[in-house]
Amino acid sequence: MDGGTAAGSVNQGRLRVDVRTEGRSAVLKPAGELDHHTAGLLQTPLDAALADGRSRLVIDCSQLDFCDSTGLNVLLTARLKAEAAGGGVHLAEMQPVVARVLEITGAGAVFTMHETVQAALDG
Repeated sequence: MDGGTAAGSVNQGRLRVDVRTEGRSAVLKPAGELDHHTAGLLQTPLDAALADGRSRLVIDCSQLDFCDSTGLNVLLTARLKAEAAGGGVHLAEMQPVVARVLEITGAGAVFTMHETVQAALDG
């Protein structure tokens, strides 16, 4: 895992979030549907990463099948908190359906996007 450590995962049927650390970054991998009912499953580890001093948050979107406005708000809130702590949110391996949500809302302009998780970690 290139020096990273596994931090665990949370699961609630429609969404699972795996979390690991890579140096000064936290890598979160939501898999499934990020919506009103599941948003807290991503919000909690994002907040925990920031509380642990990891202000560089990499979201691996390769298995994120859906994101509604509540999920988008979780990402936007994390971005504000991370930037206030001197870091940022980096989105990687975006699925077309989620990329479309970011495009339609204009939110894609405020995130740093990467083709791969490794590119996000290296960036």
